[in-house]
Amino acid sequence: MSTQPVTVRVTRKFSQSPERVFDAFLHAGTARRFLFATEHGEMVRAELVPLVGGVFIFTDRRAGEDVDHCGQYLVIERPHRLVFDFGVPAHDPLRAEVAIAIEADGAGCVLTLTQAMPAKFAEYAERTQHGWTMILGNLAKALS
Repeated sequence: MSTQPVTVRVTRKFSQSPERVFDAFLHAGTARRFLFATEHGEMVRAELVPLVGGVFIFTDRRAGEDVDHCGQYLVIERPHRLVFDFGVPAHDPLRAEVAIAIEADGAGCVLTLTQAMPAKFAEYAERTQHGWTMILGNLAKALS
């Protein structure tokens, strides 16, 4: 069994400006509509302190169970780079690190999300990639 972190990468083009896409991650009212939200869940809590070292918690109620996603902002370089860690404490104390890079592309932008996960989660890489693809799709809907 490898001890190397597993990397998942998802890229998506947006018609909105880099600033608008970036800001969506740091505004609780917008982020609650896409970040860690699921199709069959209900986002019951979205709190964040959008500063380096600031924390966030998103609670999605799924089939009557509250699932907390907790993390901390590590890098905030508006509008091009956001790095945070997050975990789901009810399932595991380990946290994954997510880096978001946003580049201008004409009137819109291209967002590349990279998640580094502990090696013990390697079997979840495909599911994680699918999850982030869904989340970025929901971000596009939230911004339209």
